Amino acid sequence: MTDHIDDASRTEAFFTLHHRLPRQSPGSDATTRRLLALAGPLPDRPRVLDLGCGPGRAALLLAAEAGAEVTAVDLHQPFLDELDEAAKARGLGNRIRTVRADMVDLAGPGFPAGSFDLIWAEGSAYCIGFATAVREWQRLLAPGGAMMISECVWTTDAPSAGARDFWDRNGSLRTLPETTAAAVAAGCTVSAVLLQPDSDWDTYYVPLAERVESAGLTAPGLSPAMEWALAATREELAVRREHGAEYGYAAYVLRPADPRWTTRPETAADREAVHAVNSAAFPTRDEADLVDTLRADAEAWLPHLSYVAEAPDGSVAAYALLTRCRVGDAPALALAPVATSPAHQRQGAGQAVVRAVLDEARVRGEALVVVLGHPDYYPRFGFVPASRQGIRPGFEVPDEAIMALVLDDSVPVPVGMIRYPAAFGV
Repeated sequence: MTDHIDDASRTEAFFTLHHRLPRQSPGSDATTRRLLALAGPLPDRPRVLDLGCGPGRAALLLAAEAGAEVTAVDLHQPFLDELDEAAKARGLGNRIRTVRADMVDLAGPGFPAGSFDLIWAEGSAYCIGFATAVREWQRLLAPGGAMMISECVWTTDAPSAGARDFWDRNGSLRTLPETTAAAVAAGCTVSAVLLQPDSDWDTYYVPLAERVESAGLTAPGLSPAMEWALAATREELAVRREHGAEYGYAAYVLRPADPRWTTRPETAADREAVHAVNSAAFPTRDEADLVDTLRADAEAWLPHLSYVAEAPDGSVAAYALLTRCRVGDAPALALAPVATSPAHQRQGAGQAVVRAVLDEARVRGEALVVVLGHPDYYPRFGFVPASRQGIRPGFEVPDEAIMALVLDDSVPVPVGMIRYPAAFGV
């Protein structure tokens, strides 16, 4: 029986079991590099806060390859000692500062508001809850800063009883759209989501399984807490073998929403203002008329994906629309038009409304967005040339002007020709 074991003893046994292992959660150097690229651009010497750093695999990479000044936080002093040792051996001792602290209580002179360019939390936010982490850590970001927080999520809408039973006992999981909704509700916009590959789990679990096997459940002299840790880890490994296709780790790159602009779906009362904003933002009324025509197309129009940004006086300052299109035979979304009233241009209103409508598309389980637009503007939202994904328009246009954004990489990206609603006339 292990019911009498206190939480502190269980935590210590867990840490002891993981001591000197390469990783304490699913991950890889390749994934860290990919997430670092998604989080950019960063200053030349970015100030990084690595929360729940463990022995610092990510901290070492961020210091070495991004030139970061890393504050690495963990509660387990042996992990921090291991990181200090590794940093010194690699000549990074002046780039990494270790701090023994609780990630739920980051107060005091070491953690002033606005003091970090990047917050990094690989596989650690579950300790306090994803939504709490997103909400509480934002204050630590400098203007323009980002957070990378990974979270275990369901990758199926119908998890099996065995998988659900395990996770209900070990921290309930959300789906990708539900996790996105939690991030947005906590005040952030989603810059990117990466579903980590199965190989990241192997990097974590293979050494851990070897450690568990070598320890043995019945080895003499084991404390009750260590017996519990071994049994719990063996169950976790077994669940992954049997149900691994049903859940995975999703890494989120998040930024605080721009507080200057309130964004929301349009209402019937906004239609005249939406028409006026589109008319004023473009040389002709074609885009304004396009919105009205699309609104009458039941197959194309998605009411919750027509978004406005409000100016401080409550007027419509900017507008962004996603409508149903197809890539090959698969459903996708077309972003058009995007418009900002002349009085509010170059003040962030357009970016705010685009980020908001893309977040809403993620929440609603959409997987792909295409846009025809300026190649210097849309990459800031994560768009890349559509041709990289095997997606092409049905008309002549410079390759770099047709772009695509994958919202959900847990499903295959469709390939083929973009088929727009009839209102686009292409």
